[in-house]
Amino acid sequence: MTLHGAQSANSPAEFPLDKLRALHALADRINRSVSLDDIYPEALGALRQVAHAERAAVLLLDAAGSMRFVASDGLSEAYCRAVEGHSPWAANEAQARPVLVSDPAREPSLAKLLPLLAAEGIASLAFIPIAHQGRLLGKFMLYFNAPHTLPEADVRLALTVAEYLALAVSRQRAVEELQQLNANLEARVRRRTHQLEEANREMESFCYSVSHDLRAPLRALDGFARILLEDAGHLLDELDKEKLGRIIAASERMGRLMDDLLKYSRIGRASMRLADVDLSALAAEVAGRLQGQAPQRRLALQIGAGLRVRADSGLMRILLENLLGNAWKYTGGNSETLIEFGRNGDGVYYVRDNGAGFDMRYATKLFAPFQRAHSHGEFEGNGIGLAIVQRIVHRHGGRIWAESEPGRGATLYFTLWPEGIPAELACALPSSPPA
Repeated sequence: MTLHGAQSANSPAEFPLDKLRALHALADRINRSVSLDDIYPEALGALRQVAHAERAAVLLLDAAGSMRFVASDGLSEAYCRAVEGHSPWAANEAQARPVLVSDPAREPSLAKLLPLLAAEGIASLAFIPIAHQGRLLGKFMLYFNAPHTLPEADVRLALTVAEYLALAVSRQRAVEELQQLNANLEARVRRRTHQLEEANREMESFCYSVSHDLRAPLRALDGFARILLEDAGHLLDELDKEKLGRIIAASERMGRLMDDLLKYSRIGRASMRLADVDLSALAAEVAGRLQGQAPQRRLALQIGAGLRVRADSGLMRILLENLLGNAWKYTGGNSETLIEFGRNGDGVYYVRDNGAGFDMRYATKLFAPFQRAHSHGEFEGNGIGLAIVQRIVHRHGGRIWAESEPGRGATLYFTLWPEGIPAELACALPSSPPA
């Protein structure tokens, strides 16, 4: 048995023209083919031509580390079945070198195969490793009908063919791994989608329970407290009346909390239909309605012109109603209300007011459901408005944050589609809004 070092291939000028053509044809086939089955015949043909072999075969390592035939040229099926799995190298061999056997009878490791070789008419054979980046992938087999010694130049040519095939095999396996990853990802997406659908169904059931099952005892509690206060009020002292009043007030507040909870849940479940939304006009409409509710208040309103965005118009209305309503509420104690809605040069929208403001230590509480930076005694509300706004902003691919100081007003900033609109949500419009 003769071992050859895996030396670098000769320069093209040293290769005979017919062998260069064979290598070129193999490279072209590899570049044009999407399947290894199309490449194997070309590789075997090139290998036989450069090594002057009568027959050839390709074997690749399987998952168990055993050599398996994937293509052969001129070999019987019986021979392939009998010798499959044999290899002169370990499966984890990092520096496999060609093995040339000019006389199998003198090679002890092939003693058991001698009858098979004789029956197949094989007088000499060679093992050419197929490796990529130091990893053994398989082997080429060269078979000669007469005793044969493979010249060093032919060994290097055979190694060149093996390198070509190794690249093709590695490329194909990378494609298969990517396809498997994609399949796994699709399976995970389907699984997560199913889980999301289940969660939505559970939310629907919960919302139904809030809307119907919980409201009935709440109405009964409120009603009986009112009846007791009306019918037996003359028998009760002031402390008892105060307690009944607290029960009625708590029932009313619980009803409002249920309404807000339902609104919050619907924002996350509602389907989105994108359209060209004029935020400037929408903000002016919302502000006008707020002013109409309290015409005695002095309002200085500044709205940026031409603020348009591709978004869900219904959700944008809810967003501005909550943001402008929030500014209107917290400026209620001022002699003049200042509210500004605009967009800065970075594409960030903002709503600014001159209201009560808040301590930035409580900024993280602003967007959590039912969390407030002020007590119920200072300002009305259940702390759900900004949580709803955050949900709307998130559904439009953006984020929201706040800046404020106590007594010096607050500014709410938000972005919409900073990374662009996802393809599945994009819809055709006559013209796109300005960036």
